[in-house]
Amino acid sequence: ILTASHNPGGPEEDFGIKYNCENGGPAPENLTDAIYSNTTTITGYNICKSFPNIDITSAGSVTVKSDDDTADVTVEVISATENHVTLLKTIFDFGAIRSLLDREDFSMVYDCMHGVNGPYAKAVLVDELGQDESVCINADPKDDFNGCHADPNLTYAKELVALMGLNSKGEKIDVSGKSVPSFGAAADGDGDRNMILGSQFFVTPSDSLAIIAACADVIPFFRAQGGLKGVARSMPTSGAVDLVAKDLNFDLFETPTGWKFFGNLMDSKAIFNGKDYTPFICGEESFGTGSNHIREKDGIWAVLAWLSILASVNCDSSKPLVTVEDIVQKHWAKYGRNYYCRWDFEGVNKEKAQKMMQKMRDDTETNAGRTVGKYTIATADDFTYYDPVDGSVSSKQGIRFLMEDGSRVIFRLSGTAGSGATVRMYIEQYQPDKEKLEMQVSNALEDLVTVALELCSIKTYCGTETPTVIT
Repeated sequence: ILTASHNPGGPEEDFGIKYNCENGGPAPENLTDAIYSNTTTITGYNICKSFPNIDITSAGSVTVKSDDDTADVTVEVISATENHVTLLKTIFDFGAIRSLLDREDFSMVYDCMHGVNGPYAKAVLVDELGQDESVCINADPKDDFNGCHADPNLTYAKELVALMGLNSKGEKIDVSGKSVPSFGAAADGDGDRNMILGSQFFVTPSDSLAIIAACADVIPFFRAQGGLKGVARSMPTSGAVDLVAKDLNFDLFETPTGWKFFGNLMDSKAIFNGKDYTPFICGEESFGTGSNHIREKDGIWAVLAWLSILASVNCDSSKPLVTVEDIVQKHWAKYGRNYYCRWDFEGVNKEKAQKMMQKMRDDTETNAGRTVGKYTIATADDFTYYDPVDGSVSSKQGIRFLMEDGSRVIFRLSGTAGSGATVRMYIEQYQPDKEKLEMQVSNALEDLVTVALELCSIKTYCGTETPTVIT
């Protein structure tokens, strides 16, 4: 499967593609490396300028033959929306979700951000679950996302965040008595990522993953198979799901960023004749969550998972509504809270950012054991992943500073978020004290952020300590 990336295309923008293999998941590194190697030998290519336009407004097949009858191409147009909605109906209890949505004290809004998810959201929420079209905002797909950045986070989903009574830091704002929806969600441009919000409450992607895993049995797909078996998170994602896995005895994996690593784990038995880790749930701090129903993250799946959890604790409409915030706080009370944030420095000079990363890489040995502020670095390294399924090794996956108290500071350099380079800085501190679960994230992490900025010297290399995006 060859598809466009979620980034803007065109001469002045990124022009990325995604290549999916026969299992439906992203291509592994050995294949993408081979593809890249082949591109270095291309000397030219041909275009069939007279190839006819194909009507893609309705399902069907068209076969185009060459004038000399030596070749033909068949183009099949399918309804991807219909296929996916049919699949989702086998996973979730749509009747239970509709009962929740029909409550007088429940309301929701789903921001499709003018991406591809609009038709899917309408098909599920309006056509299947009987809700008014107003629950879906920005639901008409636009080539340019209507001039916006279709990224489901507190910075770019401005309209939704304001509707939910929050600011770009996830803090409550004065809504002057206006009604705030009970539940909010957003999708990115290609519909595979999600952001979850309650009324004046932001759910971090790491907490969202942990809570879905902890509550998986309320979803028929998992319950019918005897319950969840395995969970995985990308290395930068907080350790919240680790605590759930330990408590519920799930197999747990920490992988590099990239869904292809999760796909290997899902296919361990089917393709590699190894252990069966399915049913399986996985996620990344970059707002991606999914399960083994497909080999990609799935934004609308995550939304329906949360609606299923809410439905399971709101069966009796005569009782007060159990909110998103109630569910998260109950989870924190049981497992503790992983205070977490990610700072993105977008559009920085790539060469200077690479020098900064290399300096930290070179200093890993000398940083181990060093005390910075009130923290002592137990381990400093560049994360390497040894795939337990196919034996492959992925190195240079992120600079890690692991503190003696369990706190983490991580740095990654990304080239997939727009022009230039993006430095991502991840900060995490676990708090088991029930008296300290209600702190502002910025206050809880203030000291660790100061340490992180000192460790990377980003002001020296990139000229700024002010992030473009905080999530």
